[in-house]
Amino acid sequence: MTYVLVEENIFEEEIKKSRFIAIAQPVSSASAAMEFFKQRSIAEARHNCWAYKVGEEYRFSDDGEPAGTAGRPILQAIEGQSCDYVAVLVIRWFGGIKLGTGGLARAYAGVTAECLRTARKRKYVPTIVITAFCPYAEIERMKARFDDFSIHAEQEDFGAEGVQWQLRLPEQKVAAFEELLKNMSSGQGWVKGPT
Repeated sequence: MTYVLVEENIFEEEIKKSRFIAIAQPVSSASAAMEFFKQRSIAEARHNCWAYKVGEEYRFSDDGEPAGTAGRPILQAIEGQSCDYVAVLVIRWFGGIKLGTGGLARAYAGVTAECLRTARKRKYVPTIVITAFCPYAEIERMKARFDDFSIHAEQEDFGAEGVQWQLRLPEQKVAAFEELLKNMSSGQGWVKGPT
């Protein structure tokens, strides 16, 4: 089972006098993750290491730490906590005691895992965007059923015969929604998608 964060979470720990702050943020895209890192990194800190996972896309950075000791352990902790659509930034202030490559990897992975473990999460449900047409006579009845299908209307375009919607909903609910729309509109409504 895969999880997504409900909101940002922060976890802080001191390890051998080095201060680590892990900030986990839900993100919808790689560009949103990169913007998060840009906004939340602290220039005065010695290292701002990070990783993100958005579906099949991922990326990480050691930001000056020895190769493979920060970014990859952060990513492995994300995967170990079964999280997706998340960006994690770990800020480190050096405390004067070297941790060694193994110690660094354990520290970055550990603070990330604890940050994600304590975060508020929900089960990830894959969604898609479909195009649907509904005649005017049935619009209000159909809209009243949107919550039943966890539908978010992203766009409404009204025409001569009715409304054409761009709707985001869980993939597994598309067929049932299409059947309901056709039945309620006596076959005049239709669904196309995903867009």
